[in-house]
Amino acid sequence: MIFGRTNRKPISIPSKEVKEWKYTTCNYCSTGCAIEIGLNDKGKIVTSRGHAGADVNRGKLCIKGLLEHELFDSPGRGTMPLMREKAHLPFQPSNWDAALNKTAAKIKEIQDKYGRDSFAIVSTGQLLTEEFYTLGKLVRGQIGSNNYDGNTTLCMASAVSGYKRSFGSDGPPGCYDDFEHTHCFMAFGSNLPEQHPIIYWRLKEALEKRKFPLIVVDPRVTMLAQFSDIHLPITPGTDTVLINAMMHVIFKEGLEDKDYIAQHTQGIDALRALVADYDPVTAQHVCGIDEDRIRTVARIYAKAPTAMSIWTMGINQSTHGSDGVVDINNLNLITGNIGIPGGTSLSITGQCNAMGTREWSSCSGLPGYRALEKEKDRKVVADFWGIDESFFPTKRGLAQTDIFPAIETGEIKGLWLIATNPMTSMANQPRIRKAMENLEFLVVQDVYEDVETNQYAHVFLPAAVWAEKEGCHTNTERRVNLTRNVLPAYADSKPDLWIFNQMAKRFTDRNTIHFPETAEGAFEEMKILSKGEGRTLDISGMSYDRIEAARGIQWPYSEAQAQADTEKIGQSNAFDMKLRLPFDGDRRLYTDGVFQTPTGRANLIPVRFVNNNECPDTEYPFWLNSGRVVEHFHTRTRTGKIGNCNKFSPTPYMEMNPDAAEKLGIEHQSYVRVVSRRGDAVVMVQLTQRVGSDMLFIPFHFHDCVNRLTLGLLDPHSRQPAFKQNAARVEKVDQAEAARLNLERRAF
Repeated sequence: MIFGRTNRKPISIPSKEVKEWKYTTCNYCSTGCAIEIGLNDKGKIVTSRGHAGADVNRGKLCIKGLLEHELFDSPGRGTMPLMREKAHLPFQPSNWDAALNKTAAKIKEIQDKYGRDSFAIVSTGQLLTEEFYTLGKLVRGQIGSNNYDGNTTLCMASAVSGYKRSFGSDGPPGCYDDFEHTHCFMAFGSNLPEQHPIIYWRLKEALEKRKFPLIVVDPRVTMLAQFSDIHLPITPGTDTVLINAMMHVIFKEGLEDKDYIAQHTQGIDALRALVADYDPVTAQHVCGIDEDRIRTVARIYAKAPTAMSIWTMGINQSTHGSDGVVDINNLNLITGNIGIPGGTSLSITGQCNAMGTREWSSCSGLPGYRALEKEKDRKVVADFWGIDESFFPTKRGLAQTDIFPAIETGEIKGLWLIATNPMTSMANQPRIRKAMENLEFLVVQDVYEDVETNQYAHVFLPAAVWAEKEGCHTNTERRVNLTRNVLPAYADSKPDLWIFNQMAKRFTDRNTIHFPETAEGAFEEMKILSKGEGRTLDISGMSYDRIEAARGIQWPYSEAQAQADTEKIGQSNAFDMKLRLPFDGDRRLYTDGVFQTPTGRANLIPVRFVNNNECPDTEYPFWLNSGRVVEHFHTRTRTGKIGNCNKFSPTPYMEMNPDAAEKLGIEHQSYVRVVSRRGDAVVMVQLTQRVGSDMLFIPFHFHDCVNRLTLGLLDPHSRQPAFKQNAARVEKVDQAEAARLNLERRAF
């Protein structure tokens, strides 16, 4: 019995009469779980469940997915457009025509006065893919600003950059099925049980069927590290040193796949020459992993019949993020672990549709992985949209992390933020706050009126959430899945697709472009643009009904593949949705060893480590790390409103080693002030051995917290910030005042 009680309260599950189940895809992380939403006979949402027939999650959901149906009427939702002349004045109720007219007029006014690129747009990884495509068409084809990016620069830009540098194109080459086939699994800075619980369940299921080594590289003893066979508690920001040392051992002992290297790669001589300088004897003093352990891990990885690497923000959110991804790719290329079952470099994406924005939003280029720098690509898209290709810039503009400094310098005068909250998510918050005050015009488009960034807005556009809309996501393994419309939009909020289409009508004086009224219409345009010889991103064989029938389809999936599948099952396009049909697409990329580079060979790129991390010193003696907890998503605009998610993780806290705390006289569950060179934050202390005596860990979800401290120095290739290599000190604080601040934050 619990705590000595003799009579335990029985668990009771209230009866929820479901008349109809609607098919959707989870709108939180990138796993891509299929969900069914239950409606009663009055059309009210009463419950949700994982779809048992979906290959991704096979009926399972994490806590966020299980409670996702509570989003529809959660507190703080925007009910109508709002406007004001100055950010310090109260918002006034408005209507859609007035709000859109004012926004369009201000965009044009700023562009006419300061130039086309003086107005910037920052999007997200959480819209539906058709909305991304439509927004990209509006920005690239009508508004015409080249300063357009997504908040995915904060999480996945280094993976994108690394894939492009190594393979010639973005797109994760592997899939979840590789867990079933690998003989060695290595995770870099990825804590699957909390970041992506269902992907972790897939890994755990594979390990239960067939044991293989699980190696985790992480400065912190994460939950995944606790379950590992080998944990490498690396010095923050030195992953490339570890990987170079592993390749040193592999080359020295002749463990590389010489045939694969000769047939499918280029640059081997330069790579060999560079890693010759990274003997484990020297490398151990930089990366913090002893030389014998480096040799052991290198041998395990290279000798395994197949081996795979995954990574998340521990690699990406670094000044060496892109180089880290390139080096992981190098490791897998020299061991022949690309394009085979169980052998891959698999980035575990952050947001639910970060892949969709990479593929179709035109943030860094043009739709379908096309490049602004390529004349042929500009012409294809311009002709399809019916505009002059000279309207497109010939190279990408500013990334999100460069847009905010450009506000400081006066280069950017106006900003449109769509489903992103930089007042919590961006590093070095004091600098971001000051930049926001310099804007002449800010429009915020969000589900929630109380999103922190709205305090600086001149116009607020209330957006619909999740299954109040219809459209697709692409998950970590390139699987396109569908969200069906379940409910009408809340109050007078509108689907993002509708908002973009209405805005487009106000820019026809620049270019007249056809914008489909429905998401499915936009998807049909995307299918046409996805076709082409040699293209990996081919979705031309997909349709909404086919996607639902398959519970998600991986790309590439061409018209020819669709026709072959139809002939195989002997059905037309009228599918029985009760059955999962095997429309599987291609599980893996580069299975033929042909890459998207001009030569068709993958690039082996030597990566030399340069230590520009902000390291601890006598004044700031702790490494400061940040990351996720399982209950929350990003800046809590959604999960902060869900009762049980907030109940289980209600307040900012900091993990601290008990030995370090004892030296400073700090007690468990007391409040402290954490200070960096940028700012300070007040948090509650959790004493734990999960962090070393020179390290701190704070979840990044909470407003006015860890990102008041972070440096955010940028990766030179991806422009992604270094959230995880910061120096800080810990001070005692007045407990009563700290408790008051804590209570204030918990009221969200």
